[in-house]
This record gives sequence, C-alpha cells and structure tokens, in this order.
Amino acid sequence: MTFFNSKYNPYINNWMKNSPAVLLLVVSFAAFVVYTGMYGFRKPFTVGLYDSWTFLGISYKVCLVIAQVIGYMLSKFIGIRVIASMNPNFRIQGILFCILSAWFALLLFAIIPAPYNIICMFLNGLPLGMVFGLVFGFLEGRKTTEIMGAFLASSIIFASGLAKTVGKWLLINIDIHEFWMPFVAGSIFLVPLLVALWLLKQTPVPNESDIIQRSERVPMNKEDRLKFVLKFGWLLLPVVISYMLFTIVRDFSEDFANELWAETGYVSDAGIFVQSSTIITILVLLIIASFFRIQSNFKAFIYAHVLVIAGLIMSLLSTILFNQHVISPFYWMIFSTAGLYVAYLPFNCLYFERLISTYSVNGNVGFVMYIADSFGYLGTVIVLLIKEFVSLQFSWVYFFSILFTISSIVGIILVLFTLIGHIKYYKLSKQIL
Repeated sequence: MTFFNSKYNPYINNWMKNSPAVLLLVVSFAAFVVYTGMYGFRKPFTVGLYDSWTFLGISYKVCLVIAQVIGYMLSKFIGIRVIASMNPNFRIQGILFCILSAWFALLLFAIIPAPYNIICMFLNGLPLGMVFGLVFGFLEGRKTTEIMGAFLASSIIFASGLAKTVGKWLLINIDIHEFWMPFVAGSIFLVPLLVALWLLKQTPVPNESDIIQRSERVPMNKEDRLKFVLKFGWLLLPVVISYMLFTIVRDFSEDFANELWAETGYVSDAGIFVQSSTIITILVLLIIASFFRIQSNFKAFIYAHVLVIAGLIMSLLSTILFNQHVISPFYWMIFSTAGLYVAYLPFNCLYFERLISTYSVNGNVGFVMYIADSFGYLGTVIVLLIKEFVSLQFSWVYFFSILFTISSIVGIILVLFTLIGHIKYYKLSKQIL
C-alpha cells in the first residue's frame, strides 16, 4: 500500500478541506474513474458471442452471464452487513482487494478451458458487487453529495458502453481470443483506476456544515439495521420491488446489448456502445446533479419520486412509439434507456441519501442501498433462468419491448404508492415531534 501513502497526501487533503470546489471536482472525478475502471473488469466479456460452446444444452454466453450475476448478487447480499458496518479506514483496501480478485478470476477464465471456466465468471462477479458501496461511502452525507453521486452513478452508463467498446475493439482490431479479451481489457483499465483510487483516499470526512444539513453517517450494527427495517419496511418494500424491475431491465440492456444492436443492423459498429451511452450519461448527469440546489431534504426526497416516475413515462412512451414504427431502433434505445436510467440512478445517488437526511437516520446509505441492490440482482437471475428454460421463441427486440413496458407500468404504480406513503408518514412524524 506504499503507493497510497505519498508525501503529497496531506497537501491534497488540506487543499480539498479548504476549497469546496476542489473537493467536488477531485472526488467526483476519482469516484467516476474508479467505478468506470471496475466495469472494465466486469463487462467486456459481454461483447463476445461465444457461439461455439454450450453447457448442458444452454447457451454458453447465457451461462457466463448467469454465473457472473449470481456472484454479483451474492456480493450484494453479503454487502448488506459488510458495507453498512464498514470502518471507513478500510474502504481503499477493500476496493483494491475486490478489483484484483476479479482480475485474477479473468486470468483463470482465459486459462481454464470451456465450459469449465464458467465458474471463473462467478468468482469475477463475487467481489465486484462491493465496489459501489465502498466508493459511495466517500461521497455520502455532504451538501454536494448529489453532484458527486451523479458522477458516480452516471459512470454506470458510460462505463458499460466504454468497457464493451474496448472489448469489441480488442476482438475486431487486435484479433484477440474471446477468452483472453476480458483479462486484457481489465489491464487497460487498471492504471487509471489505481491513480483515481489514490485521489479518493485523500477525501476528507464531511465537515460540521455537512453534518448539520445531511446528518452524520456512521457504521450500523445489527440493532441499528433492525430498527431501520422495522421503521421503514412497509415503504421500503415497493421501492425494492421497483428497483428489482429496473435492475432486471438495466442488466439485460447491458449484457445483451450486443445481440440487440446486431439484430437492428449495428453488427460491426464497435462505437455504438460508447456513442449511445455517452448521450444518456450527459442527460442523466445534468438532471440528477441539479438536485444539490434543493436544500430541503424532504422536498428533494419527494422530487426524487417525481423524477423516477418521469423517467418511467419516458421509457414507456418511447417503446410505444417504436412499436408503432414512429421512431427508429436507435432513438428507441436512446430514449427508453435514458428513461430507465433516469428512474434507476436516483436510487444509487439521491433517493436513499435524502431518505437518511429527511428522517435523520442514525446510519448510512450503504445498508438500504444494498438491500435494494441484492433483491434487484436476484430478480435478474430469475428472469435469466426463465428466459433460458421456458421454450418461447422471440426476438431480442420483442423481449426488450416487453421488459420496458412491464417495468415502466408496474414501477409507476409502486413509486406513486411510496410517494403518497412518505408524504403522510413525514407529516405524521412531524406532528408526533
């Protein structure tokens, strides 16, 4: 860990303490690059077709996706406790361990012959699910958390497209083997990730002004976690179900984007991933970052519900227009995916942050975020298995149309219920006080 203990550490730390603008820029940049780097170890394999192999009669690529998602899902369930109770002093070591473990799993994936290397994708996903919570721990509980969180959350969109573009470029231009491509792609992302991780380590703790406005963030023990669930469980359940639906659609749109774009005429266009994801990233970043201007935690929390509903309406309308042949496949994917992320990303950087602040919860965002995330990926695994084992024949375009439509309609209903519930609960809690 000598690399992270530079003589410049105190200088940079004091610079960020004394300048809110520097703190905002440095931490936003570092969080964005670290999480983008994580995707470089997770997503490049999805652009491989792997159509020469099957396993137990199942598509080999589907087996790889399922194995990685199961590992990622288990990581989220483990993270409910680990991230919530994590000592802030060990976050950097935790991130580094997760990344290097995932990279080593990709090396094993290249060495072990198919189909036995499927287990390597499980091992790859298992540590990576922890990274978001560890990174967000540096960002939460600040007056500018929305801006920093928007950069971190938008990296999910951009990083997915970049990772797949790098993977596709290696396959097309370097002619690297599909099994070695994920490991090589990871090595490309490693150096910038380490530099960004060093910058992230310099982040000062929230100051007194941050704590007054957003409440202090502390590790949560078992009793704290139980209190939270008993207090908010009835309003948390519809959010978890909604988030599960959004995660399912998001994961499918990431893992099988190559097949969808190929089906719509973009079979040899490596740049289509980063092109489409960049447009969506900028749109979502601007919308979510603007929430930092809302000082009232309750108002921002209510508007977060409205933002989620607006994103779902956008996704639903664009899917309807596409099915009516009003817009092209390209614009359908741009608008429907943008709407999905407008609905999905607030939960990663805004919704739970303002929930904690609104009710002055004695805890941290990581706990509630990982509850939602764990069940979200559980839903992804279930749908992947259903799609593979139920003998229905349909195109990727039709499948995605169904996913966008169902998730949008159900999501709107559930989020509306939660919105009304929180308005009533907040008024009641104020009357009691």
